Amino acid sequence: MKPTGILFFPAFDWAISPTHPEREERLLYTRDQIFEEGIMDLPQIKEYQPGLATAKDIARVHFCVPDVEAQITEAHLVSVGSAMRLADAYMQGEIKNGFAIIRPPGHHAKTVSHGNRGFCNINNEAIMIEYLRQKYGIKRIAVVDTDVHHGDGTQEIFYNDPDVLFISFHQDGRTLYPGSGHLDELGGPLAYGTTINLPLAPRTTDTGILYALEKLIMPLLEEFKPELVVNSAGQDNHYSDPLADMRFSAQGYARLNEILAPDIAVLEGGYSVQTALPYVNMSLIMAMAGIDYTSLREPDYVPERMRENPANLEYIEKMAERQLQVFRQREEKIAKNRKTKERFYNMHKHIFYDTDYIHEDQSIQLRLCQECPGFRLITSSAQHPNGYNYRVYCVSIPANACASCQSEARSCYTDMSGNDRYDLIYLQDRIDDEYRSIDTKKDLEMVL
Repeated sequence: MKPTGILFFPAFDWAISPTHPEREERLLYTRDQIFEEGIMDLPQIKEYQPGLATAKDIARVHFCVPDVEAQITEAHLVSVGSAMRLADAYMQGEIKNGFAIIRPPGHHAKTVSHGNRGFCNINNEAIMIEYLRQKYGIKRIAVVDTDVHHGDGTQEIFYNDPDVLFISFHQDGRTLYPGSGHLDELGGPLAYGTTINLPLAPRTTDTGILYALEKLIMPLLEEFKPELVVNSAGQDNHYSDPLADMRFSAQGYARLNEILAPDIAVLEGGYSVQTALPYVNMSLIMAMAGIDYTSLREPDYVPERMRENPANLEYIEKMAERQLQVFRQREEKIAKNRKTKERFYNMHKHIFYDTDYIHEDQSIQLRLCQECPGFRLITSSAQHPNGYNYRVYCVSIPANACASCQSEARSCYTDMSGNDRYDLIYLQDRIDDEYRSIDTKKDLEMVL
């Protein structure tokens, strides 16, 4: 039997503030408990050392404004590089699965990054996925986001990619940050049905979440047939988490990962530093490694407090049936959307960076191609607290773009190169794995 790979990176030199919920102790208490219990000495476990991502790895996913170096620290490069390191070990057959216990987190970071929102500057899972696609040629990937907060960044990055199935269950966005993840967020016109959200009522328990797993998530995965399953492993659904109001337990997390059987799990949120995280992380490791977890309990766990409301279970059942039906009708809907005479599908968003207090206005044009998922043109303007207003123009060519879309997208970049209405012009070309940016004020082009 191959072991489960484990990698710790507490990021001692990165913090939003000394007392912020997202701090190094999130990992340190876990590491202490795991080593005390002797888990790391078992033959089912293999520990890995951190890796290091490059600016090119980040540019494969993000348009960082004004550049990659401005949006990250070395800790970010190590955090995402560690997820990539563990993913390499899985792809090369060294481990049966892996859990990257890392920080800073990333699932709120979107394609364009002007700063930190939801404690995230760059998206660890998305960068890892595009790295694996580029290096190993894998195509179909599923991301199951189990964080209590909707993974809006990961959703947005893959919203127009029909080869990535993004599934998120989370506390209803009407009651919790970031306020998204509703039932009708189903993917772009050429990727309809490959974004599936399940907004759960506050205080949903193990029973409700595991019901959703068995009745919705597992059937989705069985029908989609991904080559890789990634768990965006947030742990703030726990009943003791200070930033949310759910009722999941360590036993529930263990059972979830036993059933889900992710190939790679990457730590996201979870802020009950002493009461939950050591037990939840232990439960994930034990479940992924096939170690008996039935005796694992939090000291304050009281089963009587975790009983599911029958009405809520009925509500989850109806949502699951609805979303499964949407997924099964996706190809018919996409075929209908391809018949439109419009060349582009237009979207507009206002994005607030709650950590850095940045306001961004963003417009997206998606090429409605008859042959492929199309390319994206993004214009973004962000007002920073210091008064500076960046205006950027971004061209994104996906790895599965047809020859016609590739040519048209590259022409868009070239045609805009002298347009001084924008501070920066970007090209993200995943076909050639080349990433360019033009500083129009300095008339200078950078290539990664």
